[in-house]
Amino acid sequence: MGGAITILTLIFHAAVRSIRRSHGNAVIGLLMNIFQTVMLVLVFYVMYAILGLRGSAIRGDFMLYIMSGIFMYMTHVKTLGAVAGSEGPTSPMMKHAPMNTIIAIGAAALGALYIQVLSLTTVLYIYHVAFSPITIPDPVGAFAMLLLAWFSGLAIGMVFLAIKPWFPGFTSIGSQIYIRANMIASGKMLVANATPSHILVMFTWNPLFHIIDQARGYLFLNYNPHYSSPTYPVYVALACLMIGLMGEFFTRQHASLSWSAKR
Repeated sequence: MGGAITILTLIFHAAVRSIRRSHGNAVIGLLMNIFQTVMLVLVFYVMYAILGLRGSAIRGDFMLYIMSGIFMYMTHVKTLGAVAGSEGPTSPMMKHAPMNTIIAIGAAALGALYIQVLSLTTVLYIYHVAFSPITIPDPVGAFAMLLLAWFSGLAIGMVFLAIKPWFPGFTSIGSQIYIRANMIASGKMLVANATPSHILVMFTWNPLFHIIDQARGYLFLNYNPHYSSPTYPVYVALACLMIGLMGEFFTRQHASLSWSAKR
């Protein structure tokens, strides 16, 4: 019990350090993340308006439809980036016992979750008060999908983290390609039930697509997802997590200080 409390305390302090690492002022860091989220929402809103795609959205609050995809996407990719960029076995922080890589990974993931939950809560509250009242039929289910987006980002980030010391250039480029590709491949702009099957097959491989579609089923009373599964992203995330943990363990056994020079 004492060891567990010590580890949780270390994760808490490391998470605070991870949050403050992006910006010295925590409030400014939060405002910057909120600004990124709002800008993405506005870009997609303008895109829908220009392309005339508003009629293809789910019946209900159009802005909530857009924000649901943005929130899930931001949580997923921000967690992936935080975990993939967390401190490895050759970091100077690892010289301070009982600090280890698992604590660093947990701190990075929890820091990303904290920022994203705080950001979406702030954005939704401002929209609810200033623009249009929001009613969510199943907030527990919707938040569960947000946690699943976070967990899948953590798991995929673990895979990138495990191979980063061996192929640092490939990992950096590969993670950026994955993040950029998910701008489209996550299906934020699609309603799965109204999408033709020949187009749908290009998105169903992506666990984030299933998460966003399932989340909209909890957010909108008139939408019942038929072409996505809540269990598929769980299985993919667990598989990636196991691969990432095994890779991280193997990497840690062969850690070399010369890796810092390669980065």
